[in-house]
Amino acid sequence: MRRNNVFPPSTDTVKWLKAAGIRAVRTTAQAAVAAIGTAAVMGQADWRYVMSASVLAGILSLLTSLAGLPEVTVE
Repeated sequence: MRRNNVFPPSTDTVKWLKAAGIRAVRTTAQAAVAAIGTAAVMGQADWRYVMSASVLAGILSLLTSLAGLPEVTVE
């Protein structure tokens, strides 16, 4: 069995959801800042692109968290 996997019975689901949510929000914010910065350099901000890239980054962060979160220890 892999270590720090979300599926072992000893993993606290609420703790995992909170940690994964915090990580996803941070990733979303970082992607938004990067997209806004890039758009500003190019001269105009396409807000649909900014929102699309940010939401996609948040979803990918949640999916990546399925592999395990170091913040949530398995006892």
